[in-house]
Order: sequence, then C-alpha cells, then structure tokens
Amino acid sequence: MNQLLFLGLGTPEILILLFLIIIPTILWVWALIDILKSQFKGGSDKVVWLLVVCFLPLLGFILYFSIGRNQKVS
Repeated sequence: MNQLLFLGLGTPEILILLFLIIIPTILWVWALIDILKSQFKGGSDKVVWLLVVCFLPLLGFILYFSIGRNQKVS
C-alpha cells in the first residue's frame, strides 16, 4: 500500500483503478475461462461467445453472464 502511495496514487485513484480496470479485467478473464471450459447446446455457440467477449470486452462479459450461461449444457 505504501508503494502505491509512493507512486502518487492516493485512495481515490486506487478505487478508480480498481473499479474501472481491475474488476472488469477479472470478470472478462472469468468469462473467457468459463466459455472455454463449458459445452454449449449449439455447435457454434462457444465460438460466437468467445468472439463477442474478445471483441466487445465490457459488453461481452455482461451479455455472457446474463444470456450465455443459460445456453450451456447442464
């Protein structure tokens, strides 16, 4: 924590960094891993979801977690 403050990052900057960069990146990676590990009902659904999440990162993982997870084979 002292190292971040040494770099000129105070508490507000760390929170902004956390909410705008770190959390979306973690959710994006989580979506990619979940897509790669899962089987889907349609044959090309996995490829479509990978493309959506890769090319539209923020919108892609939101769409995948709200719509795509329902398309997986149980």
